[in-house]
Amino acid sequence: MEQNSGGTPQPTRREFVRDGCAVLGSGVLAGCSSSGRSSQESAVTDRTPTPTATVSEDGQHTVTMEPVGSVAFESVPETWVPYTGDYADMGVALGQADGLSAIGVRRRFGAYRYEEIPGVSVDKSGLTELWQDGTDKELFYELDADVHVVDPNFMVNRLQWDRGDVEEIDQNVAPWFGNTTFTRVYDWHDYRYYSLYEAFEKVADLFGERARYEAFKQYHDEVVSDVGERLPSERPDVAVLVPAGDPPEAFWPYRIGAGTQSKHWRDLEATDALADAGVTDAQAGGGKIDFETLLEIDPDVIAIRLSGEITQEWVDENVTAHMRDHPIASELTAVDTGRVVYGGMTYQGPIINLFQLETAARGLYPELFGGERLFDRQRIGDIVTGAI
Repeated sequence: MEQNSGGTPQPTRREFVRDGCAVLGSGVLAGCSSSGRSSQESAVTDRTPTPTATVSEDGQHTVTMEPVGSVAFESVPETWVPYTGDYADMGVALGQADGLSAIGVRRRFGAYRYEEIPGVSVDKSGLTELWQDGTDKELFYELDADVHVVDPNFMVNRLQWDRGDVEEIDQNVAPWFGNTTFTRVYDWHDYRYYSLYEAFEKVADLFGERARYEAFKQYHDEVVSDVGERLPSERPDVAVLVPAGDPPEAFWPYRIGAGTQSKHWRDLEATDALADAGVTDAQAGGGKIDFETLLEIDPDVIAIRLSGEITQEWVDENVTAHMRDHPIASELTAVDTGRVVYGGMTYQGPIINLFQLETAARGLYPELFGGERLFDRQRIGDIVTGAI
């Protein structure tokens, strides 16, 4: 797409500065010099990020995050576009739902969870879906957001954008501000990773919402500590699987790694059956595993990971029932003991993470947590709505 009908660049609507260097026309994503990499490689900076946002004497609001470095805004952004549901959830948690205008794939954003949180809601039908058999940069011009809460290297390496397209949107619409954190298996991600709450803190800096972040962090730590104190000494081994069909005859394997997608499993100190068996993660290029392979591993718990409004009842009816009737799957320990559980979705920010921690705890330790609510919905609602 040309920037105007005559093919000449339009004046930049929002000027912003990184590390004191004008980014306009520089052709860079991180730092003040070209990385010299191909369009399929990541732009990397080795600068140490500052811990918080800063406001200069002239009112510029500056925030810092790898891989984009420091980005200065004339004011705190009001309208924003994430691609993945983890960053969408972070913004909602910080009271920014009104400014949210788009999402990569609606089904992968667990906004239905907000129905249990007083005063919090997001109508996903009103969000522009960025993935439409590809992601067209024209949508970013139409949305005209103040910031794109997306790792620019994700756009290149996962969505096959050209580096020039990323830079064009960066210069002519609004900057990128994000880091791919949900997994740590991508070979192109050779810069700093962030934990869920480290990334959440950066987004809080972006929106000037330090008080909400600190309230979330304090309550999150309380919940995780309380759950941890109740865990038994023996930990079950878990295989996290995505069905490769309906009904499934094979699964995509997902190891419990350091990415934010596995945070609830790590908090519950679950043992990774797939890692122990040397199975390669699907996001790292691993292939599907069938019931024969799964029987060789024979995990204590099978956790079915799926996006959408999935419940344990759905898993029982659509996955477990098929496995019980299957000549090989029926021999699995998890099937025999009734421990095929819903394992949550990939993208979780601070609100969705609490729900997924609660669901996983019930699945792994039903005798301890049963149908118990592990966190206070009203307290979360008070944080989000500012009644803190």
